[in-house]
Amino acid sequence: MRRLLCIFIGCFCLAFPLLAQSNKLIKELESKRGALQKQITESETLLKTTKKTVSSQLNGLAALTGQIEERKRYILTINNDVESIDRELSSLERQLGKLQRDLKDKKKKYESSVQYLYKNRSIEEKLMFIFSARSLAQTYRRLRYVREYATYQRLQGEEVLKKQEQVNKKKAELRQVRAAKANLLKEREAEKVKLEAQEKEKRILVADLRKKQRGLQNEIAKKRREASQLNARIDRLIAEEIEKVRKRAAEEARREAAARKKEAAKADKSGTSASGKKVAPLETYTMSKADRELSGDFANNRGKLPMPISGAYIITSHYGQYAVEGLRNVKLDNKGIDIQGKPGAQARAIFNGKVAAVFKLNGLFNILIRHGAYISVYCNLASASVKQGDTVTTKQAIGQVFSDGADGGRTVLHFQLRREKEKLNPEPWLNR
Repeated sequence: MRRLLCIFIGCFCLAFPLLAQSNKLIKELESKRGALQKQITESETLLKTTKKTVSSQLNGLAALTGQIEERKRYILTINNDVESIDRELSSLERQLGKLQRDLKDKKKKYESSVQYLYKNRSIEEKLMFIFSARSLAQTYRRLRYVREYATYQRLQGEEVLKKQEQVNKKKAELRQVRAAKANLLKEREAEKVKLEAQEKEKRILVADLRKKQRGLQNEIAKKRREASQLNARIDRLIAEEIEKVRKRAAEEARREAAARKKEAAKADKSGTSASGKKVAPLETYTMSKADRELSGDFANNRGKLPMPISGAYIITSHYGQYAVEGLRNVKLDNKGIDIQGKPGAQARAIFNGKVAAVFKLNGLFNILIRHGAYISVYCNLASASVKQGDTVTTKQAIGQVFSDGADGGRTVLHFQLRREKEKLNPEPWLNR
């Protein structure tokens, strides 16, 4: 009995890693999905707006559109997770089928051995079989055969128990994964219901805005003028910063050339330089060595950079030119992205760098941070906690994002990314 208990415990330990494997997959999927679900839940609080002005409704439409995009992304994640679980189920079913076939085969062999021993069950029969041998050598072989067959039967029994336990564990694992899939499908349906409600709300809001076409065009024109003014100032400051960087690189190159010339003259005087051998010319750079290294580090972190705003957020306006869905003749041209957060949200540096400029426009602060050849731009700040020339680190708070009290505390960071004068789409660089 003790032997059978040990076998059972051993089988349980053997089967446990099989169950843990599916548990690990489910937990990994839940972890990735959980972060996105939390983001959506927190960002839902940003959608509340009661004002009926064109400006607030247009802003509300942008926030609602951003939330709908996040929810669609979440549903897509659920679909991908369902596919992963389906693949795991197929694998488990194949494994279970193989285990059941193996169990059936081992049971059959064990049954045969039991039947054989039943027919030759008495001690007398075994003794007669042994001592009816014709020679001493045959007696020894028959004795060894009886012992080995008994051992074989015991091992067959152990194998049956072990395989049965594996089958039981695989069935439990299968039930667990099926339950995870059922919960996931239920969650997907709930998210689809929420999505439909938000899309209905969006259609109502768009219909209301259509009735205010003149006010809508005036608001869009106002936003374009403000954006044009801001971008012109940013372009000028970036051009100035690039020129400063170029001058520093030129000065560094001059110092290196002077040092090499001095070293060459010293070597020539001591006779260590080969006669007539020319000194290799210096490479021409528009940035210093430190800036080149920083640029490389920044580029290597594409897709891993943190969001430039603290707390819950929604991207309400994307990079580039695009029409607003449902509204006639409403086209936007964004040189960066607009990120809505909660009142009190902080702007954060996306990477190590140096503050290139801090300036005020229309009463709000704007900050440029240089990361070698790359420049990140943070606009629409109520305050700035850094100044020009300061060194900043990744995720360091650099100022509080402005909250519009006249629009329900709407808090939006306008963020841009440049590679020298080239405008980049920030989204592929950020880790969402």
